[in-house]
Amino acid sequence: MKNNESGFTLIEMLIVLLIISVLIIITIPNVTKHFATIDEKGCDAFVTMVQGQVEAYKIDFNKYPSVEELVAEGYLKESETSCPNGDQVKIDHNGQVTAISSRDNNDE
Repeated sequence: MKNNESGFTLIEMLIVLLIISVLIIITIPNVTKHFATIDEKGCDAFVTMVQGQVEAYKIDFNKYPSVEELVAEGYLKESETSCPNGDQVKIDHNGQVTAISSRDNNDE
């Protein structure tokens, strides 16, 4: 009988699984770190967009609005009053838009 079987041995399969496991262990923390950065940049872009809407409202009505007034007049949709990461936007009396972290509110 000729033993001409080709295939992987158990040791080869275990080595391949070990390499894949190590790569996954290295990759997952880096991916989760990037999600936080993406949310932060998305929130910065959202604040800039709301600032533009505040300026447009100021031109139209000659006063700075609240977030509720922007929604009521159609400058923002009801679902667009917070950043992608959940932070709420606030407009001060000078028309300056800032993001208020929900984590900061929980600490108080």
